[in-house]
Amino acid sequence: QVQLVESGGGLVQAGGSLRLSCAASGLDFSMYEIDWFRQAPGKDRDFVAASPGGGNPVYVDSVKGRFTIARDNAKNIVYLQMNNLKPEDTAIYYCRARMIGRPLVNYWGQGTQVTVSS
Repeated sequence: QVQLVESGGGLVQAGGSLRLSCAASGLDFSMYEIDWFRQAPGKDRDFVAASPGGGNPVYVDSVKGRFTIARDNAKNIVYLQMNNLKPEDTAIYYCRARMIGRPLVNYWGQGTQVTVSS
């Protein structure tokens, strides 16, 4: 059974930092790209960052230079380090595992809340 568990969310003041974790189990981690998405209240779920299995990370423009995605293949964990947080970063953050070469095979975590106060 595939399971993705996000953690590390919380309440932080603008300018602060948080590190989110996405722990994966029940899958061959090396065969999956792990992505982060976020969903603010009343808005669609939007792409934030991707950690391809063997390529360079990809970021949405609004987080470039502030967020860093990193994989620990030995622990089956992907991190999202978020620095210089802004109130507009407030959202529920989700990780998604998408099989490389078979994009219709994907799994989602339950999400973790990030709230940035001004």
